[in-house]
Amino acid sequence: MMEKTIEREKWTDIIKPQRKWFDWRFGELWRARDLIMLFVWRDFVSVYKQTILGPLWYLIQPLLTTLIFTVIFGRIASLPTDDVPDFIFYLAGSVLWAYFSECLNKTSSTFIANSNLFGKVYFPRLAVPVSILISNLVAFAIQFVLFLGFIVYYWLIGSAVSPNWTVILLPLYILVMAGLGLGFGIIVSALTTRYRDLQFLVRFGVQLAMYATPIIYPLSSIPEKYQLFIIANPMTAIVEAFRYSFLGSGSLNPFHLIYSFVFMLVTLMIGILLFNRVETTFMDTV
Repeated sequence: MMEKTIEREKWTDIIKPQRKWFDWRFGELWRARDLIMLFVWRDFVSVYKQTILGPLWYLIQPLLTTLIFTVIFGRIASLPTDDVPDFIFYLAGSVLWAYFSECLNKTSSTFIANSNLFGKVYFPRLAVPVSILISNLVAFAIQFVLFLGFIVYYWLIGSAVSPNWTVILLPLYILVMAGLGLGFGIIVSALTTRYRDLQFLVRFGVQLAMYATPIIYPLSSIPEKYQLFIIANPMTAIVEAFRYSFLGSGSLNPFHLIYSFVFMLVTLMIGILLFNRVETTFMDTV
């Protein structure tokens, strides 16, 4: 009787101990979309919980960063900004880099930061880093609205700010940044289950990488013989194209954008492969 009852039951989820290299189970991730949104809400609420200013920090942080860049690099160092007002030039770079760096930094500690949760219940582990991308996207949207407000202000006072039709490429810029942040982040996360030093190295490396990206300077200010090294950074094309679209400065090179997009896809694929292999055994090493 019991055997017949078991045969009639229809199982919706089957947990298997092993998987093939390319068994990525995106279907499971899609079915866990409600859980992902719960993680997004958790991240959004917990970041500034018990703070006085709360979500206002999403605006204060880029403003303070931009003011420091404007004083140090614009006024003291007198770095060129392609004839664009210093403040809006640095704000554009700060908003982009904040999104990319936050995605990378937070996803790089996925296994270590969530080891207690992962050890108690099964769900698609990739749901956690994906939720980080979405929650950071909320912060990016808030800061982007601030950026648009300053564009309107500078346009009204007659400054050299001229958005153009390429602003429609904004979803592409966001997609590449998110993919790069996720790809690099989960690669580091997979490796830090064995090599904890990487969690310290990644934050230091992200800070250094900012100076290898045209955040505080335009690509045009780099001597031509060194530009190839800066262009090799996949974030360079995104930052330059973003400034070209919204400020009218910088450059939009289709080949550079294609390079960044392909680089993102390869990095993301390698990251997912490593992440999926490590998630089956990481509890033994964390």
